[in-house]
Amino acid sequence: MGCLDIPNETVFTMEITPVKVGPGATNEVAYDLKRLGVKHALIVTDRGVMKLGLPERVRSLLQEGGISADIFDEVHVEPTDKSFEAIATFVQGHDYDGFVAVGGGSCIDSAKAANLFTNYPAPVMDYVNKPIGKGLPVPGPLKPLVAIPTTAGTGSETTAMAIMDVLSLKVKTGISHRNLRPTLAIIDPLNTITLPPMATAYPGFDVLTHALESYTSRPYDARPQHKPDERPVYVGSNPISDMWCEKALEYLGRYFRRAVLNGMDVEARTHMALAATFAGIGFGNAGVHVPHSIAYPIAGLVKNFIPPDYPREEPIIPHGLSVVITAPPTFRWTYPVNPGRHLRAAQLLGGDVNGLSSAEMPEALPNTLLSLMRDTGIENGLAAMGYGEADVPALIDGTLKQQRLLVNCPRDVGAEELRQIINNSFEYW
Repeated sequence: MGCLDIPNETVFTMEITPVKVGPGATNEVAYDLKRLGVKHALIVTDRGVMKLGLPERVRSLLQEGGISADIFDEVHVEPTDKSFEAIATFVQGHDYDGFVAVGGGSCIDSAKAANLFTNYPAPVMDYVNKPIGKGLPVPGPLKPLVAIPTTAGTGSETTAMAIMDVLSLKVKTGISHRNLRPTLAIIDPLNTITLPPMATAYPGFDVLTHALESYTSRPYDARPQHKPDERPVYVGSNPISDMWCEKALEYLGRYFRRAVLNGMDVEARTHMALAATFAGIGFGNAGVHVPHSIAYPIAGLVKNFIPPDYPREEPIIPHGLSVVITAPPTFRWTYPVNPGRHLRAAQLLGGDVNGLSSAEMPEALPNTLLSLMRDTGIENGLAAMGYGEADVPALIDGTLKQQRLLVNCPRDVGAEELRQIINNSFEYW
């Protein structure tokens, strides 16, 4: 067979975490852990969520159901390789037979790490994605992990990734393997009503970019064929993932602004929680591309930015902010690959796509994104987050390390394309 005869992929996979959805669903957590055979659980959370009392409530529910539980509340918001090492050290010597993540994506990803290192202890970098780490596969099955998200954002409750910052390299990456996917997700919108406006807006844009990047990713059948044991977690856009992404975009268009403006709007909170899960299912199988790739060095190279409604102990760029800030020029650039899909996404998000001229059509999705960003108080580009032209080479270098994601881009992307996108992201209005 000649090199030009290599067939494209004909198979795609769809793996989905079982979900339980609805106000008050948290009350059933003991039933679910008992059903999974858990007798001694570790609840993984952070201090901010701990102050709200939800982890202690979950522990009480478990104890009432005959399940003993400890609490680890030292999760670092936006986890790092050091914080993963800390939880890996904590779990050694304990006999936990199950895990409960209570919090946002940082808590859920940290619980995935705790589960991994309980079962298969190793240096963190052994499992971290190549080329940053060794990219070793998870050796086998893990213990039950029930995820109870308190934000409508990462969709980590349904994904097979655990994301972190590698402090020495100032870049964000992660561990990716299908065995990391939680065993069950309990989606209870009542757990999100205490979120302040920007802690609602930033995660909401993570939902949005998950759905958009997956919806526009390189299709599964436009990729080289893989052996079953070598097929990546991210397989590319496909008919099943597309359905989840479209529904997530529709809910974002209807409810995103409402959830930010009125945190007690339970209907909006419910649909944002559903959108996060739907987008998580979509991107957890199809994959993300350029905005997430650039987001990792944006977050890793943070200087002095302190986001509103977040802890003020250290500079931090929330993940949702780091992904959306380059989204408008990215989707202007990807538009020619599939104009109909970009226009459909704009329409689902509430944009008006009727009667547009051929010159206006490429701007429909970027303009719809910018309208949502302005209405929810998102910063006006990279400059507002402390970045300037002198930072572009480092941002490009950090992005090029994210080849696991960049291969999902519908267009071939290299340093010059990234330079164009970053330069067009410094200021919007």
